[in-house]
Amino acid sequence: MTNGQNRISGSDKTVARDPVNQELFELADRSGLARFGIMNNHVWHHDPKRLVFTLARYKFVAKMLAGRSKVVEYGCGDAFCSRLVRQEVDDLTVTDFDAAFIADAKARMEPPWAFEAREHDIIAGPLDGLFDAAYALDVLEHIEADMEDRVLANITASLTEHGVAIIGMPSLESQAYASPQSKAGHVNCKTGEGLRTTMLRHFHNVFMFSMNDEVVHTGFFPMAHYLLAIGCTKRTAFDGSGA
Repeated sequence: MTNGQNRISGSDKTVARDPVNQELFELADRSGLARFGIMNNHVWHHDPKRLVFTLARYKFVAKMLAGRSKVVEYGCGDAFCSRLVRQEVDDLTVTDFDAAFIADAKARMEPPWAFEAREHDIIAGPLDGLFDAAYALDVLEHIEADMEDRVLANITASLTEHGVAIIGMPSLESQAYASPQSKAGHVNCKTGEGLRTTMLRHFHNVFMFSMNDEVVHTGFFPMAHYLLAIGCTKRTAFDGSGA
């Protein structure tokens, strides 16, 4: 026995003490152990419970977009959690304006969960191609308020006629408890009604959800830590009215 593992004599193959676990060791021996992305590695080291919250947000998106044929994520970071969405959709493209994160995502890509990863700045313009769904989690709060409509217009420009968009961000009320590092980058957090109003300028229908930790609900906005807005039936042209 070495380091708590049984090994076959003369072989480096790991043998599980309970045969039902043998498949676990065989996968590890065959494919190695999966690693975190650069961003979520930092989370795991410094605030591991936060990873649960992030995974829950991606699970929400995955379930809302289940069955969609072509989906795009804006601001994917290291795309570690994007696999949850890929599990539910036919085709996923992830984008980020930081080439280092895209390189990290590509380096960890593996079948059957492969997806396309592109470097793209959503402020600069729409992504090439048409998608029947788009989502951006923890992105809009980093966009200056005078640029948010440009970003949302660029997102909707790459949606099909009946495409949907999901936008998630920390609530304005949550910032009283945010770390100094988070506050420095959060220049545009909103109340629930503020996010709804913003989304209505770009979609005829907006459905709002809230989150506290990993729990999604439809409760009182000012008591929510995180907000999720689903926009449906995009406006043909952004006119700023939301009417």
